[in-house]
Amino acid sequence: MQVSTTTSAPIDTHADTVAIGVFDGKDVAHDTPGGELQALLDAGEAKTSFKHLAVTHAEGKRWIVAGLGDRERFDAERARVVAAKVGERAREMGTSELCWELPHHSDDHVAGGFVEGTVLGAYRFDRYRAKDPDDGNGIRQLCVSDHDDRAQAIAAAAIVAHATNAARDLQNMPANDMTPQALAARAQELADAEQGVSCEVLGRDGIVEAGMGCFAAVAQGTYVDPQLITLRYEGPDADGPVLGLVGKAVTFDSGGISLKPPLKMSEMKFDMSGGAAVVEAVGAIARLALPLRVIGVVGATENLPSGRSMKPGDIVRASDGTTVEIVNTDAEGRLVLSDCLVHAKAQGAERLVDIATLTGGCVVALGSTYAGLFANDDEWGEAVASAARASGELAWRLPLHDEYAESIKSRYADIMNAVENRKAAPITAAEFLARFAGDTPWAHLDIAGTAWDTGKAHSGKGGNGFGVRLLVELARSMAAR
Repeated sequence: MQVSTTTSAPIDTHADTVAIGVFDGKDVAHDTPGGELQALLDAGEAKTSFKHLAVTHAEGKRWIVAGLGDRERFDAERARVVAAKVGERAREMGTSELCWELPHHSDDHVAGGFVEGTVLGAYRFDRYRAKDPDDGNGIRQLCVSDHDDRAQAIAAAAIVAHATNAARDLQNMPANDMTPQALAARAQELADAEQGVSCEVLGRDGIVEAGMGCFAAVAQGTYVDPQLITLRYEGPDADGPVLGLVGKAVTFDSGGISLKPPLKMSEMKFDMSGGAAVVEAVGAIARLALPLRVIGVVGATENLPSGRSMKPGDIVRASDGTTVEIVNTDAEGRLVLSDCLVHAKAQGAERLVDIATLTGGCVVALGSTYAGLFANDDEWGEAVASAARASGELAWRLPLHDEYAESIKSRYADIMNAVENRKAAPITAAEFLARFAGDTPWAHLDIAGTAWDTGKAHSGKGGNGFGVRLLVELARSMAAR
């Protein structure tokens, strides 16, 4: 979808459909010459209640009157939701070009929300389906109209929204096509296309030679070559700490020898969602030309049972020398991330965020509204939480504590990769990762409940690219300091 902005009135644009939002207690700010929009409100067909939509025709265009609800409650997330609802109705009517008139006094975050909601809501993953001859091309262009010049904010929102949809493509692809090599190829494609980005990839031999015993142990059960993907971005006039983004990309997770139940195992193609978010976030950061340095590290592998798979009771050695007892082979994500965190620090990362579909316990605790957030540094933890709030990708901070750290100590090795009583599973997983972050300011995002099928108006079913907007917002906040 092409996105543009204009200071012209919507009626003067080439759009075939115009969306006008109205807050509680307000009338239509800019009506049609014949007063058709206010007439809809006066008749009660249009309402100001949030998400209520009404349609009329005037001046050769379709007009959608959208209720925005209480002005005091309206924010960027509400803009995303109502924009997605409008986009859905516009698509049903065969809209080719949609124009949104921004409500008066909207800030850049709200303006961006209208763009993101429209672009995200228009997403379809249909590459494996026969084309429906009755299904048109959908909305091809979005124009945002406002009295002020919003070009910069609108362009940035479009970049982030399209990057989010690109991550959704990676998530939604089946594991037989979205292999570790395919994800590495996408990272290389971004490096080739974006200014200031480079990419380096290590295969199985390189991972083993680097001493990444935890990552290698997860990968040893599959015959598909694992990939350690390292993306580097050097922004113009880059300054400040180097941001390290670390993503789990288990392109299919069967659980290994500790085999998962068959029900919904097909969803385990989504276990690479954190890696997808890191790859596409780095691409968006580069397209925004943010003045900072970023290192993106993604550990990509399958986790499958075979005659050579790691087994419960095995002991492996991470690249920092830590020995790990394998209690459960389905606690594989933290093993991959442990070596990736050490690698990110070795590459120069001075602030760390890892993002992973890590624990079912986080789904139980927080559902699909909040991701779990852990941090070893309060200031850095708040920076990530603030980026989560600003992006609309919410994260709730959960505790770390010495007692939880004690619970992962092993009788036979330094630590074990799971606790068999399953108590505080998201926290003990975070304590495992904290050991490898060390003294570097670090935050962990457990997105097991928020990465797919959240049911949001702008996400719907399938992968939703969770983390792209959050990580880009974090990078933007660092660049602004």
